[in-house]
Amino acid sequence: MASGQRIAVVGATGAVGQTTLKLLHERNFPVRDLRAFASARSAGKKVSFAGESIAVEALTAASFKGIDIALFSAGTEQSREFAPLAVKAGALVVDKSNAFRMDPDVPLVVPEINGEAARTHKGIVSCPNCTTIVTVMPLKPLHDAGRLKRVVATSFQAVSGAGVNGVAELRNQVLAWAKGEAIEPEFFQHQIAFNLIPHIDKFLESGYTGEEIKLVNEVRKILDAPDLLVAPTTVRVPVFTAHSISINAETETKVGASRARELFDRFPGLRVVDDPAHNRYPMPILAEGQDDCLVGRIREDISNPKALNFWVSGDQLRKGAALNGIQIAELLSR
Repeated sequence: MASGQRIAVVGATGAVGQTTLKLLHERNFPVRDLRAFASARSAGKKVSFAGESIAVEALTAASFKGIDIALFSAGTEQSREFAPLAVKAGALVVDKSNAFRMDPDVPLVVPEINGEAARTHKGIVSCPNCTTIVTVMPLKPLHDAGRLKRVVATSFQAVSGAGVNGVAELRNQVLAWAKGEAIEPEFFQHQIAFNLIPHIDKFLESGYTGEEIKLVNEVRKILDAPDLLVAPTTVRVPVFTAHSISINAETETKVGASRARELFDRFPGLRVVDDPAHNRYPMPILAEGQDDCLVGRIREDISNPKALNFWVSGDQLRKGAALNGIQIAELLSR
């Protein structure tokens, strides 16, 4: 392996961990040594990095000796337990779980939007929820141009956002349907094949779900807009990869559709796909495998002269998780 950083990938056998390994190689991240960690039940498995087979190690309190950067995608409880130990051992932690996102001492970072916040870290930098990242990418240029006042966001979230079990559930149900067999939900609350489930995460007393409240709080923190009005609905859809969000954004100063297209087109990490005459607009199938988030269906709200409607799709395993974490590591390695 090349000279550079000593990297730990925590949760290496999961979908985000696997994507992290792939992107570290694709982006030529300066890796001197790489170690792969997961739960004890995955110890001994092999993962691939840069053409090499890496043995997966069980995550322990002693795992981070000599590590420069630890990329965590193992879940909230594991992050809460092991991220502070990694910091104590001298590693920078880039965490993709919900463990530290709303901690006032932990920066919540999307590099294209608030990359400088990462430099205020005290050992841990947090990545937002995948839905938040795809949502906030087009919101930032609008906020800078016209100051956001209110956002209504409805997400259409792929099953891979729920991990390998979500992918397996959709695949198995589609195969069962094709064979004329009964479909029995095992992982999701209801059948996901050929269905939509407006329920992601636990319901709260307010009637909103945890996923929806994450979207509200994280968008506010990333944009440094604590009073921004955000109305969320999150929906699980029978798509394997890439989340899509329908957004209505009202600004204090009018930003017309033409101006918005220009702002989106210039913003790093966004790509405008907006040609209705030729049926070109963002779709999950186009966003899958792409680093950029795709934005289109850009139009003025016919009920509010200071609002815009648009649609954004992004690969939640890449920009929504693994890529965002690696971009933070790149930023802090300069």
